[in-house]
Amino acid sequence: MRSLIVALALACGAAAVSGRQRSAEQYNVRLDTSKGAIVIAVHRDWAPHGADRFHELVASRYFDDSRFFRVVKGQWAQFGIAADPKVATAWRTRTLADDPPRQSNTRGRVAFAFAVPNGRTTQVYISLRDNSYQDEQGFVPFGEVVQGMDVADALNSEYGESAGGGIRAGKQQPLFDGGNVYLDRAFPRLDRLLQARVIP
Repeated sequence: MRSLIVALALACGAAAVSGRQRSAEQYNVRLDTSKGAIVIAVHRDWAPHGADRFHELVASRYFDDSRFFRVVKGQWAQFGIAADPKVATAWRTRTLADDPPRQSNTRGRVAFAFAVPNGRTTQVYISLRDNSYQDEQGFVPFGEVVQGMDVADALNSEYGESAGGGIRAGKQQPLFDGGNVYLDRAFPRLDRLLQARVIP
């Protein structure tokens, strides 16, 4: 059964990427987490490439049963490395062109993390404070939390950067190699992203 799920996820991901389907101009995504629900309003006019990719990832169930692996209290909560290493690796090189900045990384805004220009793939973070200093670094919000900011604030931050750090820190390979098996063994109290779904 697990192999069937992986195959479907890979197939959906490949189809989505090859088709580059355009998302709605605005849509909402509900993240069901181990702490409660978070609802993100996505605005395509803020960052069209980012909005389209987030929709692709949600539609392909890429985020389901993943972990909030980088939570720094009062700064950000990051997710977006799939539970299964095969799925995570399949998406890892599917980069996006940069979106021009149109909004600021203030509290509650949601953006893709990246290491190099035109290098966004699947990792997303929620700003838990005003991170507008990141605007000039090229971090472009594509949405904002409209419900459940208290849930985002409550995500377990005890591991901080040690459970994966940022993309730029170069310490994420164990997450791609081991997926949930590695994270659940090494950082067992990370909060879970149970499922992500587009909602009306």
